[in-house]
Amino acid sequence: MSGWSTVALAAAGLNVVLLAGLCVVWGRNYVRFRTKHPLGLVLFGLLLLAENATSLYYYAVDPTLSAWYATAVPPVVWRATMAVHVVETLAVGFLVWITAD
Repeated sequence: MSGWSTVALAAAGLNVVLLAGLCVVWGRNYVRFRTKHPLGLVLFGLLLLAENATSLYYYAVDPTLSAWYATAVPPVVWRATMAVHVVETLAVGFLVWITAD
């Protein structure tokens, strides 16, 4: 794997951890308040968590695609993928900061 792929993999992994924590907090808020806002946040968090977990699985675990990602994906694709995951990590980090405040 290249440096770009390592950064993308790390960002997707961090997103999974952060989103799991956010879903727990938002889920507790939904149980406590029973309003649509925390329910929407839980659904948003779960969908984004599923997207990141799927990416992580394909990058690191899937026997066919992980080998392809490691050897045949051009660096320009990894740079774009890495940029998307890093920007998403920044956005999720901002949500963590707002939720913790």
